[in-house]
Amino acid sequence: MKAILKIALAAAIITILLLLSYGNMGYKGKKPMNKTQAQQIPGDPNQYQKATFAAGCFWHVQYDFDQIPGVISTTAGYTGGVTEKPTYKQVCTDKTGHAEAVEIIYDPNKVSYDKLLDVFFENHNPTTKNRQGPDVGTQYRSAVFYHNAEQQKAALAKIDELSKSGKYPSPIVTEVRPAGPFYKTEDYHQKYLEKRGIQSCPAF
Repeated sequence: MKAILKIALAAAIITILLLLSYGNMGYKGKKPMNKTQAQQIPGDPNQYQKATFAAGCFWHVQYDFDQIPGVISTTAGYTGGVTEKPTYKQVCTDKTGHAEAVEIIYDPNKVSYDKLLDVFFENHNPTTKNRQGPDVGTQYRSAVFYHNAEQQKAALAKIDELSKSGKYPSPIVTEVRPAGPFYKTEDYHQKYLEKRGIQSCPAF
């Protein structure tokens, strides 16, 4: 009996050690995914990329990108200014320098950055400086915040293409600048139109 117990105990210890070793390795020897990454299916989280756009009220911008296959997640927030961790009330004073923006995590194997640029330009007016519809102020400016040289090149090329196309009667005023700190907005702004309905936003 003692011999059987010793064998069972040894087997249990070996099993525990193997499980711990596998857990530290993660999938195929890679670092284990965090909780957020593990919830993103399908696709390889290690291949996901980030894009950031400002096109007026972030309610409708977030809604627009949430409809695109290949977009993993979107977050409404503020970027491009100087105030750290600004509130919505502060941004509305037009003194923080921040724009209402949306940070996007996407799978480049399912949607290209060029496609995201098309969605960006198709869903706002890039020719009105610091204004979108009834919303006026620098926080409502049109801007592409690029995360690498490839995104910068793609954004400038898209603006050049659209400018030459004659699609817009006025010059495109969209800013193209490097991405900086991004501050998530208050929770009640997240997925606002999804929770309230698109009729809640004047832009619709």
